[in-house]
Amino acid sequence: MVEKNDHFDLREFLPYLLNLAAEETSLRFSAIYRERYGLLRTEWRVLFHLGRYGDLSASEIGAMAKIHKTKISRAVSALERKHFLKRTASAKDRRREILSLLPAGQAACADLTAAAEAYNRELARQFTPEEWSLLLRSLERLAHLPPSKE
Repeated sequence: MVEKNDHFDLREFLPYLLNLAAEETSLRFSAIYRERYGLLRTEWRVLFHLGRYGDLSASEIGAMAKIHKTKISRAVSALERKHFLKRTASAKDRRREILSLLPAGQAACADLTAAAEAYNRELARQFTPEEWSLLLRSLERLAHLPPSKE
């Protein structure tokens, strides 16, 4: 039998809170990319990384976004079927493919980036500027990201 622990409050367990916050804040934005382009979450993330950083391999996107290679592979195939990206064999290593956005993918990425910026501003309005800045810096630290430029 497991003993009940009255001293541990799940609401103060950071991984739990981060997961709830991520799900809650992602749900409304996911409706936008799903309704406009029929994208799933991983597809949006792959599209965004290619739009933000240019041509990349699937493994580079996986490492940057912390997404498993199987999910990346499925997302790349779906984006390719939508004519949002193309694959090209790497000149340096023929076993490696470089992913590039096609014009439809670039347009979708630009549209969704503008929507993401608007949604981010909406989220920020729940906080004072100081609170928002502290929240972003704290999350960057937990994610081991370099500080963003302000």
